[in-house]
Amino acid sequence: MTASILIVEDDDNLRDTLTDFLELEEFTVVQSSDVASARKLLSEQSFELAILDIMLPDGNGYDLASWIREQQIEIRLLMLTARGLERDVVEGFECGADDYVSKPYRSQELLMRIKALLRRPVAVVDLNTSNINNRIVNWRSMTVTYNDQELHLTPRAFSILKLLINNQNEVLSRDSILNECWGKDVYVDNRTIDNFISNLKKQFDFNSENTYYIKSVRGIGYCLMKN
Repeated sequence: MTASILIVEDDDNLRDTLTDFLELEEFTVVQSSDVASARKLLSEQSFELAILDIMLPDGNGYDLASWIREQQIEIRLLMLTARGLERDVVEGFECGADDYVSKPYRSQELLMRIKALLRRPVAVVDLNTSNINNRIVNWRSMTVTYNDQELHLTPRAFSILKLLINNQNEVLSRDSILNECWGKDVYVDNRTIDNFISNLKKQFDFNSENTYYIKSVRGIGYCLMKN
């Protein structure tokens, strides 16, 4: 069975041993030793499966799994870790893992689990919803929930939010926001647009410490950035 697998493990010996074993089984294996490099690889390449350790030098496998699901990356996730308590396993599945194997593991059992996962179709990503700083946005129903509470957004705020999301890392002038969300030949004071942006910043906690944040570009407009 040929498939591309990403191993995220900070222990060099364990990572190399598992890589050698999987390559003997004719898998294509890419290695990562921390969360930052794993994110970069997942953003640049496609993998059928990622094998994640939990304890990593710059984070943990739970947060990495959550990030992968938030990014709507179509990939199977297997947690491979020494943390085998029930609460650890439950947390792994809650973060988006498809399977959970505790160390020390039996090589052949792990291989069978990997092959079983690869026979399973990747979960279909729901393009109608987005996770934006832990706020769940349903674009079809135009609703936003956070901590099981619904946030109120006007239709105009929704259109501005969608415009920003669809143009990530691009500076949008106030005129372009006006034309797209109000229509051409409509007069709206710039302060109105600024107020909408200010409210979105508060509702979605759009600051530089979060996954998504809004950058103000003086004299021009706004840019939605992603860490």
